[in-house]
Amino acid sequence: MKQELRRVLLQQRQALTPEQRAQHDRALGQRLIEWCERHPVACLGVYWPIRGEPDLQDAFAELARRGVPLALPIVTGRDMPLAFAAWKPDDALEEGAMKVPVPQSPHRLVTPDALLIPCVGFNRARLRLGYGGGFYDRTLARQPRPLAIGVAYQCTLVEFEGDAHDIALDAVLTEEQIF
Repeated sequence: MKQELRRVLLQQRQALTPEQRAQHDRALGQRLIEWCERHPVACLGVYWPIRGEPDLQDAFAELARRGVPLALPIVTGRDMPLAFAAWKPDDALEEGAMKVPVPQSPHRLVTPDALLIPCVGFNRARLRLGYGGGFYDRTLARQPRPLAIGVAYQCTLVEFEGDAHDIALDAVLTEEQIF
């Protein structure tokens, strides 16, 4: 069921035109900046966009300019939670595990108090449908738990039943609203 739902949602996301995607990304970036103004954080874990995820690099650059420390996730092992490396938008990157860019080694590991988490889909209960690897689930299971802020396009809002291990996000940002 979830595998089929992922496939459909990824197709929906890929079907957005470049113009729609750019417009949505600008609106999402502005919503993120506004969220950060209302909820100051000591360090924000962000993500490098892959597979058609919302590209918020312009917003990340603006947040860094405003002095918000940022970090990118690093996969440290197949069944491990994510680690986070300090990152600035002009830092050099290298290919990490699963071919996702990470800050060049050596990494300065940090512990973000809030994470931006890209969603393949989400529901009104703020449960996230990801790619199925469980990296963010394991990361959110640690204590103290960081704030978990989902990032998704509105078109990926869909109703589905959560599993026992699913952890509700604290909020989900879309180009249209905050859940």
